[in-house]
Amino acid sequence: MAAVYQALHRRAASLLCRLHSTYVRKMRYLNKLKEDDSLCRQAQISGTFYLFHNLSPFLQKSGKKYLVPELSAAEMKQILEKFQEAEEWIEKKSVLIGCSDEHVPHFALDLGALEKSVIESELQGSFTALRKALFVVDAKDSPLLASAQSLLRWHDSHQYCSKTGQPTQKNTAGSKRVCHASGITYYPQMSPVVITLVSDGSRCLLARQPSFPPGMYTALSGFCDMGENVEEAVRREVAEEVGLEVESLRYSASQHWPFPSSCLMVACHALVRAQQAEISMDSLELEEARWFGLEEVVEGLKREPRSSKQDNGSVLPWFPPKQAIAHQLIHEWVKQQ
Repeated sequence: MAAVYQALHRRAASLLCRLHSTYVRKMRYLNKLKEDDSLCRQAQISGTFYLFHNLSPFLQKSGKKYLVPELSAAEMKQILEKFQEAEEWIEKKSVLIGCSDEHVPHFALDLGALEKSVIESELQGSFTALRKALFVVDAKDSPLLASAQSLLRWHDSHQYCSKTGQPTQKNTAGSKRVCHASGITYYPQMSPVVITLVSDGSRCLLARQPSFPPGMYTALSGFCDMGENVEEAVRREVAEEVGLEVESLRYSASQHWPFPSSCLMVACHALVRAQQAEISMDSLELEEARWFGLEEVVEGLKREPRSSKQDNGSVLPWFPPKQAIAHQLIHEWVKQQ
């Protein structure tokens, strides 16, 4: 029996080692592509491409599903040839966004300078606003589209050096831009944002901004100020937006979020005293903030936007979909209850 156990243990350890080494090899390969322009050019020949048009990803509808097609380098060249665009577009404008376990690199390319309707007709799909696309594609594709758009947006807004005003140059992978006049290297950055579900123990606090779709409520969120840590940012945001003092908090998870630009959402649960839970809302930022009981939250999680409107014109509360980290926070709170 001991021998069988040891054999199983060795097999499990061997499998774990292989999985680990696959990940390590993948990450090191991606790093080489970012640092070696020549190697990245070669990778573009065997890689796949995700298309965007003015930062909107290209999707194809198949039945009730929306697919995110991957185009080969040969297919990309055929498209660019129709627009009399040289193949150096692939090198000049594409950005590396990942690779498969088999080391097939993935790139994103924005064709915003070309006629959108012609591309859509050629490929039988449509360019869709990212806010909609994130919630209609498979969960595995949402992070890829979000990171691709964020990187493309960063390159579009960093074409000139902030010190000299001279043009900056993208490396082949798109992992940095360099101003040769000043020698400054610019790297893509994310802005840290705290998103916090406040609870008094038996209720959770959800709020909405005037720009939200009717009926949608979510957790409180805000950008971290310079010099703040996560705990300080959570306490400040809760105090500013709803006038409550956080007694304790704990980290939940994090998520990259491309809106309004490229953000790192740091999700936390915060507890306030039930005896001091009277909301004093900042009306400059919020349209409404209120406490929700467990039953109302459970019903809100089941509800979809299109089913929230009542015959009398009122709108029942509904919450962000599963792809958003706010949904995870709310779901965790329900489980804790």
